[in-house]
Amino acid sequence: MAQLGNVGVRSDPVLSYNFLISLFVSPSMVALVQPANLQPIIEAAVGGFNECSGLEMSLDIEEYQEGGRNGYVHRFPTRTTWTNIVLKKGIRKDADLWHWQYAFTQGVVMRRDGIISLLNERREPHTIWYFRRGLPVKYTAPSLNAQQNQVAIESLEIAHEGIIQMPF
Repeated sequence: MAQLGNVGVRSDPVLSYNFLISLFVSPSMVALVQPANLQPIIEAAVGGFNECSGLEMSLDIEEYQEGGRNGYVHRFPTRTTWTNIVLKKGIRKDADLWHWQYAFTQGVVMRRDGIISLLNERREPHTIWYFRRGLPVKYTAPSLNAQQNQVAIESLEIAHEGIIQMPF
């Protein structure tokens, strides 16, 4: 049996409920900032989100069936695809997400870069994802139901041009 070098030191998986989200007008200075200098940007978080989903990428492949080779199919990578990021939060008076989406209907195109920071139990950044050139593609207002006692949740779906996972 192997001995542990640091007895009593644990590195449990990070809990997924502890995160911050920051949005910046593209092209932002975030792309020029080194990971060590991200703390001021992370602290300028939009914050208050209940849920963030869509941090996904997949590699598309093209299959080639070579003549005379019936035992397998060649598979070649083609391009990476990204899913849209979905942010959900309790609706507030500021209506920032609504205004960002609505501006596109008025011809005001303003893309935003974003940082999603997963925090550890001490609220320090553990993992950071940076997405670039995001644009709001779908805003959903809260469902209203007088027979239920729930928080009114709004959501915003953001299309983007890629995610980078940054070391911290």
